[in-house]
Amino acid sequence: MASIDTTAKGLLFDMDGVLISSIASATRCWKRWAKLYNVPNADNFVLPHGRPARDIVIMLRPDIDPDEGLRVIEDMEIEDVGDIEVLPGVRELLASLPPDRWTVVTSCTRRLLEARLRAAGLPEPPKLVSADDISRGKPDPEPYIRGAEALGLKPEDCIVVEDAVSGVESGIAAGCRVLAVLSSTPRTELKAATWIARSLAVVKVTADADGLQVKIPLARKN
Repeated sequence: MASIDTTAKGLLFDMDGVLISSIASATRCWKRWAKLYNVPNADNFVLPHGRPARDIVIMLRPDIDPDEGLRVIEDMEIEDVGDIEVLPGVRELLASLPPDRWTVVTSCTRRLLEARLRAAGLPEPPKLVSADDISRGKPDPEPYIRGAEALGLKPEDCIVVEDAVSGVESGIAAGCRVLAVLSSTPRTELKAATWIARSLAVVKVTADADGLQVKIPLARKN
């Protein structure tokens, strides 16, 4: 299997689909929300992966107060964290990283981000970037520009780790290199990424005085 050896000063992780899987919870909650707000065909609603919840609220019910709709779905999801799963290789990889060399850049709110990290038993880095910290969500470059700034780094010195098309586009537009993992999206839709790996279970990172040494076994093309 071909692999790439590269360096970085910081890693910027998306959360859902990269560090954890909360898709079961999110799907349940959004269907409940859609029924509560009388969205047509609520039982068949398909959650658009990687989009901020506020944007989804506006998409489904543009006539309601988006802040009120966001609060309701956020409360639902914070209460429904019992079956959140940590994805393969994540605990080991995060344990190998100095706390100031990584952060989480997510489309969810700070309250939900912290609730999911706690439920998963994952460490919380000193600085986080959530929907509360940005004005334009992925695929806009702002989230990953803010992520690099949170680490005191330039975007080009960071590697973004993503699983969604919108996140890959955000990272590339920000000027970062992007590692896509194949947890939720077909490989053919992630071609804009710098590299594609099967999962974080195969990625190895070593920290030294110069930064991070990153080894990425590349996913085979199908």
